[in-house]
Amino acid sequence: MDSIADVAAPEAALAIPRFEDGFVNMQELLRQLAESVVNEIMSAEADQLCGATGNSRNGYRERRLVTCVGTLTLRIPKLRTGSFFPDDVIERYQRVDRAIVAAVSEMYATGTSTRKVQKVAAAMGIERLSKDQVSAICEHLDSEVEELVARPLDALRSPYLWIDATYVKCRRERRVASTAVVTAIGCDEDGWRRVLGISVVDTESYDSWLAFLRRMRARGVTGVQLVTSDAHEGLRRAIGEVFQGACV
Repeated sequence: MDSIADVAAPEAALAIPRFEDGFVNMQELLRQLAESVVNEIMSAEADQLCGATGNSRNGYRERRLVTCVGTLTLRIPKLRTGSFFPDDVIERYQRVDRAIVAAVSEMYATGTSTRKVQKVAAAMGIERLSKDQVSAICEHLDSEVEELVARPLDALRSPYLWIDATYVKCRRERRVASTAVVTAIGCDEDGWRRVLGISVVDTESYDSWLAFLRRMRARGVTGVQLVTSDAHEGLRRAIGEVFQGACV
């Protein structure tokens, strides 16, 4: 099998990418080398497959692959009969794609504007990430959170609860503000821990804690014996009302 150096040899004929000041653009050079290597490997694999099955090549189709060195243009070989699909390469593409979605979601959750998200994506080598794409990713994130906080808990017995709040910067009504994110983690009778509730409130208060705990109780949390929390007076009072008899 050819070595990586042999596969990448044709790239030597290309002009070395440089900045306007004459310095070598190392990221673009790496991107070009990676693109050449991947395409040469796919071409060799397709030729090997055709030789083993008596098939023949029939052009190629292009697909984008986002990597840490930029976006590669894959030239995936097409066959006269059947199809050629580089599973290992595409699987890496899918992992990178999921990482991008996670990164955009994280930026959205911390209050980064859509325009800044696009700039960050461009720096990652993602040439086209439109405002609509960013919005679609964020809407998907919102739906996942909604599913998490609304799912029925089916009379789940959780003897132990951990309840707390943390303040984070997030975007609310087109402005970034410090917001309380309240969470509840439960431990069931088999020792399994899971997130039972998460919500965003303006401030920690008796009323906000009471509403949060009541929603969790209505979804099926029962059997609470011990609740670990801070000494917030409103929280302790709400725990006493919703989970009567539990130690705090």
